[in-house]
Amino acid sequence: MSRASQTLFTRANTGLPPSYEVLKEEHEVAVLGTPASSAPAGPTIISIQGETSVPDHVVWSLFNTLFMNFCCLGFAAFAYSVKSRDRKMVGDITGAQSYASTAKCLNICALVFSLLTAIVLIVLMVTGALVAHGAFQQYGQDHGGY
Repeated sequence: MSRASQTLFTRANTGLPPSYEVLKEEHEVAVLGTPASSAPAGPTIISIQGETSVPDHVVWSLFNTLFMNFCCLGFAAFAYSVKSRDRKMVGDITGAQSYASTAKCLNICALVFSLLTAIVLIVLMVTGALVAHGAFQQYGQDHGGY
């Protein structure tokens, strides 16, 4: 007889609680035993959803509000970004995603329109400078100047 089985018999007779080895052996027997139902056990699928990260685009909206506020689109984007952050704090993920999507679209529109306006202004300034330079040269040639 092994020492663990001797411990089991002597402790069972004396009324002392069983040792760790006895509990481990009982657990192994319970695990290796046949299942109670004869139907095959199917897989158990547990889906755990983690924290959903919703970008609220507040920094981008603030930048557009301060520097590229084409037709107040930057301000509107900032308002929607704040609404998205509020919805996220309350726990309304769907509402936060909706407001964030609107803020993103407004930010993109403000950025594109502001860049196009800047490009058009640069082109107009360059062409205006070239036309003015040509006009001054023509005036100089016509009036005997330089």
